[in-house]
Amino acid sequence: MSSSSFTHLNDKGHARMVDVSQKDETFREARAYAQVFIGERIARLIKDQKVPKGDVFCVSRVAGILAAKKVDQIIPLCHPLPLHSVELDFDLNDQGLVEIWSTVKVHGKTGVEMEALTAVSTAALTIYDMCKAIEKGITIEKVCLEYKTGGKSGTWKRTKS
Repeated sequence: MSSSSFTHLNDKGHARMVDVSQKDETFREARAYAQVFIGERIARLIKDQKVPKGDVFCVSRVAGILAAKKVDQIIPLCHPLPLHSVELDFDLNDQGLVEIWSTVKVHGKTGVEMEALTAVSTAALTIYDMCKAIEKGITIEKVCLEYKTGGKSGTWKRTKS
């Protein structure tokens, strides 16, 4: 495959930011997912609001939102986007599994998949940071895009396997 068929490479094979100036602005939305295994002990501490660093989900939510807003400063070839909405939701079960979902929306010329993925990843890392003094064996898994819509490629949804 020639370098010219890759959108992030110029005709000499050098990295570049894709030119989106001629693209139409459309409504774009992306939803991402991550899992964090924290264990039963930390799950109890979170539910009882007894984690020494504070409200784990509140801080993780804010961290995820801030990270989504700064993706262009973290991922080298991403465009800066004026995000309209970033939401994070958490679900914690008694066995110590935290599920995280992010939904990001914009009306723009490029999608928000990276923003949604960065939001759940940063929220998961923040959970780890807030709980690592209690347990270092926390794992982050299954970070993935669940859904995206908008733009030339239209709608895509993960099919469960």
